[in-house]
Order: sequence, then structure tokens, then C-alpha cells
Amino acid sequence: MDNSIIKVADRFWNIRGSFKLRGLIDIGTQASLVQLASGNFVFLDAYAFEADQQETINSIIGGSRVEAILNVHPFHTVNVERMHELFPHAKLYGTARHRNRFPHLPWEPECTEHDALHEKYRDDLQFSVPRGVDFISDNENVHFSSVLVFHPESGAIHVDDTFGYAELPGWLPGLGAKGLVSLHPTLPLALEKRAGAAREFREWAQTLFSDWGTATTLCAAHSALLQVEAGAPSLQTRLKRALTVNEPILRAHQMRYGT
Repeated sequence: MDNSIIKVADRFWNIRGSFKLRGLIDIGTQASLVQLASGNFVFLDAYAFEADQQETINSIIGGSRVEAILNVHPFHTVNVERMHELFPHAKLYGTARHRNRFPHLPWEPECTEHDALHEKYRDDLQFSVPRGVDFISDNENVHFSSVLVFHPESGAIHVDDTFGYAELPGWLPGLGAKGLVSLHPTLPLALEKRAGAAREFREWAQTLFSDWGTATTLCAAHSALLQVEAGAPSLQTRLKRALTVNEPILRAHQMRYGT
């Protein structure tokens, strides 16, 4: 997998990384580095950086301070301890699962899925937690949900698993773009088994598309980074298409459990 650091905008960098599923297939992973209006930096997610990546990151940060590490996917845990070792003075935030898995680490009191953390960084970042789906599934193979993060200044959305982006051969017809934005395939397993769950998820997604409609970049963990080119379908259009494709799954859930 690509281990590059992509400068999305003046204050936002996406760091592409390697993650081998069962030690065999490299499905990639990511972290993002954001400079706040204060001049301090925060990381979105954790990664054990290669030496050249660490050198580049150090040059970006310069004499500024890494204020915090925000771990936003409950099942992305492999690099959490290493990240804390690299930046021991940064405040450490994680989901409830991170805290339970690594109780020896110095976690801040706010979980990344909670409003208190979102309020703390609201001047620079916007957060959204999917509704109608399990945030931390009992099935450890279901990694659908995460805390999505939007950086309005750069137009970048940082998302792990919930949405993905696959680059496809240019000859494929009907897409109107070089790649495909999609929802994670575990959506049917992630939907809460109760009436109203599918409706809540649909409404959450539609609100997200509206509220974050100015977004132009999708930083997705196990796939690729999408930066919308001039004249291409907007990111909002592609996200809406991803929801539409999954409408049969949502309708089937409503028929089984109720609306």
C-alpha cells in the first residue's frame, strides 16, 4: 500500500499507511494531521509511521505542539500504543472500546463518540456518529461504524470504514467518475435489530450529505483518497449514490423489523 503523506490543504494532511489483514493482504489504513486555528495540531487516528513519514511529519509540525490524538474507529486499535509512545504529551482520546482495550493508557475523560469531545473542537472540526447502527458491534468482524470528522476549512471528510472509495478502471461505463464511493458491506449486519433503525440511518446519512455538502475530499481508510476534480460529480452526489444503492437493504430491514 501507498505510504505517502498527501497535503489536502494548508492545514490538513492525509497519511496513507499499511495494514495487513491476518498478516497477508495489505488493505491499507490511514491517519490525518490537522492544524487547528490555535496553531496546535491534532491527529485523527493512530499509525506507526515509517521513518520517512515521521521525518515529514516532524517538518510539518515544526516547533508547534501536537495537542491531541483522536482515535475515531472503535476497531482500529493496532497502532494506539505506538502512537502514544511517539507523542506522549498529546492528550489521548478514544472510543469506549479503546479505553476498555487499553486501560493502562492515560485517556482523557471524553470519548470520541460523545458530544463533549465534539464541543471541545467545534471551532475547527465537525463530528458525526451514524444512527440506527451498532457503534461497537458484538460481532468483531463488523467494523461499519465510526466517528466521521469534517474539516470545513479544507473541505475534507476523514472516515474509517463507514464510507469507502475504490478507484476503478476508466473504461467502466455509467459511473461518471473514475471511482466509486460506497457504504461498507457490513451494513446489513450493523443495523440495529429493532423498528426504526433503517429509517434513522437513512435520515442520519441524508442530514450528513446536507450539512457537509461543501466537502470536496473523502479520506477513506482501507481504500483511497478521493479529491473531486473540476467538472466531476460532487462528493455529495457520490455519497447520495452510495446510500441509494443500499436502499434495498434498508427497505428489507424495515419490512422485517418495522419502520
